[in-house]
Amino acid sequence: IPLKNKSMAVQSASAQHFLSIQSIQDDIVMLKDGGYRIVLMCSSLNFALKSTEEQDAITYQYQNFLNSLDFPIQVVTLSRLLNITPYIETLKSRQKEEDNEYVKIQVGEYIEFIQTLIGTTNIMSKTFYVVIPYAQHTFEPSGALSGILATLGLGKKEGRRAAETERKTFEERKLQMWQRANAIIEGLKSFGIRSAPMNTEELVELFYGLYNPTEFEKTASVVE
Repeated sequence: IPLKNKSMAVQSASAQHFLSIQSIQDDIVMLKDGGYRIVLMCSSLNFALKSTEEQDAITYQYQNFLNSLDFPIQVVTLSRLLNITPYIETLKSRQKEEDNEYVKIQVGEYIEFIQTLIGTTNIMSKTFYVVIPYAQHTFEPSGALSGILATLGLGKKEGRRAAETERKTFEERKLQMWQRANAIIEGLKSFGIRSAPMNTEELVELFYGLYNPTEFEKTASVVE
């Protein structure tokens, strides 16, 4: 292996060693300790703009929601510095293509306003998630036991049985997890929060951005 590629492989292996994620399968995060996670992306709610009565109602519904749970959840807020460069470039392109001079002037003033605002204030974009956990305890044969099974010619057979059992267990756990997820989605809806489970592709992108924030910022863009 070339020295450069070997070095990159070592760095990748070292980074992987510190991750708690084993894999992502069927929209479920599988951890190295045998646990599972489903991640819901949630809408925001501007509590401060609500009336006193609405605030009280939301607080009451939120309290009922938490009291109804018989399993833990984790609420995560992800904050990132908003990158509006692609958005500004899009506006400039539209300004050049615009035939109406009045609209051109309006777009130019809007661009100037946005650039001034961003230049004086660090505007953060916030994304909200609810993480739904499920703990699974699995039995793995020790090295000595594996050796005994191999000596008796049972290693491969037991391995196949273990794999079948693991697949069956995963399907059972997955069903229970989605039941939990549906309960959370309905509970959040009761006080005005919309939520949806993230699929495998979205989860991969999310965790890539968390563990590689610099690279993520290079590819981040503003979606209109």
